[in-house]
Amino acid sequence: MNITLAYDQYLAIHRYKYLALYHALRAGILEGTLPGGTPLPSTRSLAKHYELSRGSVSQVYEMLLADGYVRTETGRGTFVSEDSFASAASRSDGENRALGEDADAAGGDCASETTIPISAWGKRLLARPIPFYEKSNKKVVSFQSSGMRMEHFPYSEWRSALSYAGGKEGGLLQSTCPPQGDEGLRKAIAAHLRITRGIRADAEHIVLFSGSMQGIVILTQLLLDAGGSAVVENPGFHGIRRAVEITGGRLLAGELDGNGLIPEDWDARLLFVTPSRQFPTGVVLPLERRRTLLEWAQRHHAVIIEDDYDSEFRWAGRPIEPLKALDREERVVYVGSFSNTMFSGLRLGFAVLPPPLVKPTIAAKALYEPLPVGLLEQRALARFMNTGGYGRHLRRMTRIYGERGRILRTLLSERLKELFELLPGDAGLHVYARWLRSSEEFVAFRAAALRRGTDFRDAALYQLSPGAPAACFSFAHLNAAELEEGITSLHLAWEDVQNAT
Repeated sequence: MNITLAYDQYLAIHRYKYLALYHALRAGILEGTLPGGTPLPSTRSLAKHYELSRGSVSQVYEMLLADGYVRTETGRGTFVSEDSFASAASRSDGENRALGEDADAAGGDCASETTIPISAWGKRLLARPIPFYEKSNKKVVSFQSSGMRMEHFPYSEWRSALSYAGGKEGGLLQSTCPPQGDEGLRKAIAAHLRITRGIRADAEHIVLFSGSMQGIVILTQLLLDAGGSAVVENPGFHGIRRAVEITGGRLLAGELDGNGLIPEDWDARLLFVTPSRQFPTGVVLPLERRRTLLEWAQRHHAVIIEDDYDSEFRWAGRPIEPLKALDREERVVYVGSFSNTMFSGLRLGFAVLPPPLVKPTIAAKALYEPLPVGLLEQRALARFMNTGGYGRHLRRMTRIYGERGRILRTLLSERLKELFELLPGDAGLHVYARWLRSSEEFVAFRAAALRRGTDFRDAALYQLSPGAPAACFSFAHLNAAELEEGITSLHLAWEDVQNAT
């Protein structure tokens, strides 16, 4: 077994090599880089590696054994002791002082803290941490999104696609592809969008990303200077808001009504919008407003980034053309993802770009990932789409998720109608509900629900400024029995709130 020691540091301060080796091994054990149970190399290999005699290494091991740092097993070798020496948390004060003396002698400084200047970008990143909500350890049902259930996933078709993508004897595994991603997958996405979205997409205008959020961040950095203005929906996806803030951009709130984003004559060069299914409310932007947004972009020489989040799953109503399908001025970037339609671990997103944005986006992508990640999965997904497996999977999951969505809406309307007003929706994987009572009661209700082991997403996460309370209930990962159980728990939580007042 090869191990790495701070041998050279100790050789500079100790006269004899065997003492340097002893102190290097001792420091590794005390610092935890050689944890308890670690087998140490044989005296022969260690002597050869550090140019010592076997007798000198044997002497070092005997010194460590006498001090309790190691143990020996006949016929097996020498091992780091599993006692307190292997854990920094349980060292005695004397051992800590000894370790400190060794580190100081070797040129280290355990007492001082290094200061490293952080860029303005890094400071903005640290100033706006991602918000997390505390969750109960005792879970009955969570209406927070937790990824797709996999019991209906077509494993056999996906395994076949993976096998095909690897090629005979793994030949394709040795090949590479350009930063924009596998050409076969880009062609498959273009064909899929032409049929399902009416988007006249070409493979050379598509760039693949490690998830749609990577694409949004890169595009924001390309299109927005520090101090520049970007319009974001309010409420809207908080990841987009963070991308603008950390780039140094200025947020302009695009307000919503029952028909989605309200067009204004914004003084901005960038607009983010979710027209097919507004996130998080779920409302659909009417055709007239879509055309108004395109006219605004043309007047201001602006770019619109259209995020088509989870609108693949539609169980009622007629889908309206995406902005990208209506775009005649090449002002719209269409962003999509496979994380919801396939499985959350498949971090694949894509963007359909106007021709002038293709070259700079590929250059930026190459900076982050000169060689695309997940090439095997990219080629497997292309095969899965080209053979019809992806379309069959979407149709099957649309039926399943549609039924779960109807069950949840019925339960919420029947059991919690005095608490929530449900916004209409015929697509997507969550239900957006406005709270009908006071803000104080909302806080109390959510706390009571957590105590009963059930949680939901507080829509305040998506608001630019404090507003009326609302909730998001994800349902794709829950079956009918779990949905019933969760709503029952929330009903009991409201009774807890009433009994406490």
